Amino acid sequence: MSDSRAADERNKQRTAEQSNQRAPLDCCGGLNNVDYSKMDLMLIEDFIKLINFHDPGFCVAVIAIVFNPLFWNVVARWEHRTRGLTKLFGSSYLACCSLGLVIILLNVFRSHSITVVMKNQARWELLERTDVFYFGISLIVLGTVLVVSSFLALGFTGTFLGDYFGILMDEKVTGFPFSVIENPMYWGSTANYFGLALIGASPVGLILTAIVALAYKVAIRYEG
Repeated sequence: MSDSRAADERNKQRTAEQSNQRAPLDCCGGLNNVDYSKMDLMLIEDFIKLINFHDPGFCVAVIAIVFNPLFWNVVARWEHRTRGLTKLFGSSYLACCSLGLVIILLNVFRSHSITVVMKNQARWELLERTDVFYFGISLIVLGTVLVVSSFLALGFTGTFLGDYFGILMDEKVTGFPFSVIENPMYWGSTANYFGLALIGASPVGLILTAIVALAYKVAIRYEG
């Protein structure tokens, strides 16, 4: 009898241990066994805490990012409909060059605003690594190649909306970098900001880069 009772107790203990074990993750239903309430959100919280969204410099940078593509698209379409700038300057070429100069100055101000915010706000220790630094350098090199090669392929008037002024190219540009990526000027500029954010280990720089990418994405759809 004692042996039988001991065997029964061992069986009960083994059954209880098996019931307490977690179900194993599998390829089909594995995510159903994950307790999302226990996920570690400290990384995201630390990232958000490092960003001062109330910083006036941050607000200025965001406004500059959003305003620039909105400005040149609205002005270019207005020119295409009314020829207002051409009439003002007496030449479509001079009007296009003037708008191009304004766009350059606006982009310089935008870049300055972004770099000032990145310098003034906190750094993220997670990004202060050698591999991240060199990856940021490679992004800046890539972005610069895309921007410069795009400018050389299109020329000044082609880059700065000359088609809205009636200044058309002889044929569509299909060579590098347009053979590799669409809108290389936009995405090259985005890569430059992304690289700067990584080099500076700047969480606010990452946020501003995302806003730049979003603004360009909207501009591309609007221009299309």
